[in-house]
Amino acid sequence: MASDKPVPCGPCKFDDFTIEAGSWCTNCEEGLCEDCENVHRKIKLLRNHKVISIEDYRKIENVTISLVCELHGENLELFCQSHDKALCKACVRSINKLCPGIVPISVASKNARQSTALSDLEKEIQGTILNVQDFTKNRESATKEIEKQELMVKNIIFETRTKINSYLDKLQEKLLLKLGSISDNCKSKNKEFLQKLESKTEMLTKLKEQILHLKQLSSDIQVFLGTHQVNKRIVSEIKSLKTEIGATKDYELKVDIHSLIENFSKKVEDFGQIKVLESCTELEFRDYKIETKVPTSGILSDMKLQLIKTFQMKRETDYVIDVRGCVILQNGNLLMTNYSKKNQLVEYKYTGEHMRDIQVSALPFFIAVIDPNRIAVTYGDTAKFLEIRNTHSFRAEKEIRLPSKGYGVSHEDGRLYVKSGNSTIQVMDLSGKQLETLKLSSDSVLNITTSRDKIFYTDYKKNIVHCCRLNGEELWQVKRESVSHPYGVTVDNDRNVYVVGLVSNNLTIIQQDGKDSKTLLTESDGLFYPQAVDFDMDKRTLLICNKGGKVSMYKVV
Repeated sequence: MASDKPVPCGPCKFDDFTIEAGSWCTNCEEGLCEDCENVHRKIKLLRNHKVISIEDYRKIENVTISLVCELHGENLELFCQSHDKALCKACVRSINKLCPGIVPISVASKNARQSTALSDLEKEIQGTILNVQDFTKNRESATKEIEKQELMVKNIIFETRTKINSYLDKLQEKLLLKLGSISDNCKSKNKEFLQKLESKTEMLTKLKEQILHLKQLSSDIQVFLGTHQVNKRIVSEIKSLKTEIGATKDYELKVDIHSLIENFSKKVEDFGQIKVLESCTELEFRDYKIETKVPTSGILSDMKLQLIKTFQMKRETDYVIDVRGCVILQNGNLLMTNYSKKNQLVEYKYTGEHMRDIQVSALPFFIAVIDPNRIAVTYGDTAKFLEIRNTHSFRAEKEIRLPSKGYGVSHEDGRLYVKSGNSTIQVMDLSGKQLETLKLSSDSVLNITTSRDKIFYTDYKKNIVHCCRLNGEELWQVKRESVSHPYGVTVDNDRNVYVVGLVSNNLTIIQQDGKDSKTLLTESDGLFYPQAVDFDMDKRTLLICNKGGKVSMYKVV
């Protein structure tokens, strides 16, 4: 942020006068008052100095640019083009062997404002800003997602509590009903015994009255016989009563609470556990290319390929090596599919040295790089799934089911684009969730690639190369008589399209707008049924694999 502090005039300050500057000399790196600026412009040696207003200086005052050598303290007056480094005269004197690329810094800085380096720096800054904006949006979205998850967890807790309460209410009601039934049964038995006692009391009372009347009114013989008869009955009733008393039970109602419920308050210390599942974000620093308008013709005329290396892939038996897909890994190694008799990926060094054969789940058809640590592998006619594999151990980290056989695959911004199904490209995230299905104009499409906001694919039967948006909307299509059975396809930094012709035995580059094309390699350059091609944007290297296992690497210049 610019400072509001006044900028003093440098020459006046040297004479111990404090006068506020109205302009700034970028060469002298000091402020100038009006009088000193006029003098400054009149001095012949200073006429070419760039003088700007203080307002403009405020815009760059926090940009620290040193014009002095950190090592020797002298002005930086020279520039070594070979080492891309600014030098002072002392630096040059300290170098035993003078580099041929040393020129005056005034020469090196000529047209600096129009330089590619400045333009690239501006693009790099803008690309970084876009990345930061992407990261900010991602974290804001992640925060909102956490809030949603918090609410969801709260609802689960409340619902669980409600379910527990409801279940305990039902258990309580069930137990109380059982208590009432048992209590009624016990009381019923007591009541039944009471009724028997009441009946016996009534009967005994009548016998007592009868004995009293017999004693008062009957003859001795009647009293004698009545006494014996009633006594016999009383003995029988006493015996019956004793039996009834012996069979009578006392009841005590208690309750045994279920051990889980009994110990609930003692042993259950938590309602539950809140878990945090951590996983690596799918954020990646994207290589934003800030597009600038380029001429629509003539940009391919100077493009050339420099051969780096050619080698033959090893073959253990007589089968023909059938390479359908290839990629250049971040470590520079080459990875190819072997769509023949073995379920293998094959890894080579860029020098052509065989590294290893990697066993996979079926015959591998195509490979796409997801990030430095992961690749996606499809299996063509042999399987209806693709796998995400680690690029270090090459173990399968995830299997994603496909609606049909999977052929070409490409990764863009966290999404996989897979040629699978009848004339369709399946779009899914890295978890395998289906996002959308894009319709193609033909089913004779095997290979696809993506670049930022576009998809490129080849129709090997109709000899057409297509370009469309990520939503499937077609932008252009190119058909060249010189390209027969276009097969493998890849894209460079400028989104120019490289296509190998399987039958025409050539490599063609198509301009990113589809308006121009050029044949770069032919059969005379060693192409023989080329099937797979990949472009490394960091190294600007092109990898071409022919049927039979012949591999070539080129530098794009």
